[in-house]
Amino acid sequence: MKFNYLTLTALSVAAVLSLPAQAGKTIDAIKQRDQVICGVNTGLAGFSAADSSGKWSGMDVDTCRAVAAAMLGSGDKVKYVPLNAQQRFTALQSGEIDMLSRNTTFTMTRDASLGLHMTAVTYYDGQGFIVPVKSKIKSAKQLKGQTVCVQAGTTTEKNLTDFSRANKLNIKPVVFEKLEAATGAYFSGRCVAYTTDASGLASTRNKEAKNPADHIILPELISKEPLGPMVRRGDDEWLAIVKWVVYGLQEAEEYGVTQANVDQMKSSDDPVVKRMLGVSEDTGKLLGLDKEWLARAIKTSGNYGEIFERNVGPKTPIQLPRGSNNLWNKGGLIYPIPIR
Repeated sequence: MKFNYLTLTALSVAAVLSLPAQAGKTIDAIKQRDQVICGVNTGLAGFSAADSSGKWSGMDVDTCRAVAAAMLGSGDKVKYVPLNAQQRFTALQSGEIDMLSRNTTFTMTRDASLGLHMTAVTYYDGQGFIVPVKSKIKSAKQLKGQTVCVQAGTTTEKNLTDFSRANKLNIKPVVFEKLEAATGAYFSGRCVAYTTDASGLASTRNKEAKNPADHIILPELISKEPLGPMVRRGDDEWLAIVKWVVYGLQEAEEYGVTQANVDQMKSSDDPVVKRMLGVSEDTGKLLGLDKEWLARAIKTSGNYGEIFERNVGPKTPIQLPRGSNNLWNKGGLIYPIPIR
């Protein structure tokens, strides 16, 4: 039997595609300790914050729980490490944490020069400003010559400088290392405005303002802030697991698979749902996981829409609209890569 070049190439590709995922150093360490170590915010309501009993909750926390459930069988097998903006990348680079799930913006610099990998976007945000209602400021363009509180070591700080320079506003940044110091200074009247991602402004206003109605978030967004988990470079298998758990939760919303109906949906006739839940195909072997990986993740954290609504949606104190974070077929930007 004669093989031509194309035949050999096709066989080679087929052989590669049939290989199961090989565990890298991060995965080996996680399995050995039976725990995912997740870097989170020191306290940003709706994204990652601990209550008085030390229980963590938020969108970023739910992502960590879903990853742990997919890989280790339980969303409770997570250790949370609270990190400020300056600490977060060093903690990931050094191996102190396995993944960073801390309202962190994806940028070219961060992806290409820090030895880190972006995974998948979990929240589309943009930088805004909050001001006291009594200031009568209605637009960010009215901040000319004003003081603005901002946290150091963030994309926010650079965006503020760029916005001020581009619009000749001569804004005077008042920079703080810690988030709590920056917000505290704003609410004490040291700055005319405070700037960060719009989601963070809503969270801060609800949590720290004596009367949230006394503060208004200005309508302009001055940047693009796609947020999501990051992992270290050099461990592609771990990158794949984190990324596909996020996509899986998003696709689960698209196909109506929820935290409550996961088991019931295993009898669905929809081929996408059957594949997603490990009924017709074992997609888990491509990630070095079992076929129930995504079903467990959904059962633990819910689909993407449930995570959003539970933590930051209109019925929560944060009161954020779905907006850009709606599914692609409902006018939003959430466009999950297909699980197939």
